[in-house]
Amino acid sequence: MTDVLVRAAGLRRQFGNGQGAVVAVAGATFEIREGDHIALTGPSGSGKTSLLHLIAALDQPSGGVIEWPALGQADDLRPGPVAVAFQGPSLLPPLTVTENVALPALLAGSTDAAATAAAGVLIERLGLAEVASKLPEEISGGQAQRAGLARALMGEPRLILADEPTGQLDRGSAAGLMEVLLQQVTVTGAALVVATHDAAVADRLPLRWSMTDRKLQTGAPCTF
Repeated sequence: MTDVLVRAAGLRRQFGNGQGAVVAVAGATFEIREGDHIALTGPSGSGKTSLLHLIAALDQPSGGVIEWPALGQADDLRPGPVAVAFQGPSLLPPLTVTENVALPALLAGSTDAAATAAAGVLIERLGLAEVASKLPEEISGGQAQRAGLARALMGEPRLILADEPTGQLDRGSAAGLMEVLLQQVTVTGAALVVATHDAAVADRLPLRWSMTDRKLQTGAPCTF
């Protein structure tokens, strides 16, 4: 039987109170098991990013319960068993692409040489070799997005959360990135949740979740 990595019941996230309150996640009950590959779809503003942040313990719920049975406590998740590839800019400006990608391994105790070597493999696989020594301000948005994904894959996390990982890529580059991502999680056995507006990306993942009006439906048809 596969491990339950994340379990949530009645999960809610609300910002503010009273008439000015903004509900980001109105209700989510789910499990993520080891090896699950999930497409999280839904229109902009439906709560996908907020849900990913709750799963990663980057944010605290306003109600309901979330736990990580096979991963530990919230403080144990990063760096380590949970990795996040963010939709927006996330690379550290003073560090080169290689240094950004290697950072999780360094934080986990790897030597500089080992971390740089591992980063180099992912950088090559994601087509970033030509910008490996450049700073984030010197590369394109699509290259920065791929570098962020490479950083998320470092250290073989048990759960990868990717927020619109192909959002700034053309169709060919998006397909290539998904191929690398799926190969990586297949080798390591990691669970994967990809928030996406791209039907071609969602079609690569066997499990479908949908956010509608900030409520989660698991096993639902994709909505974009």
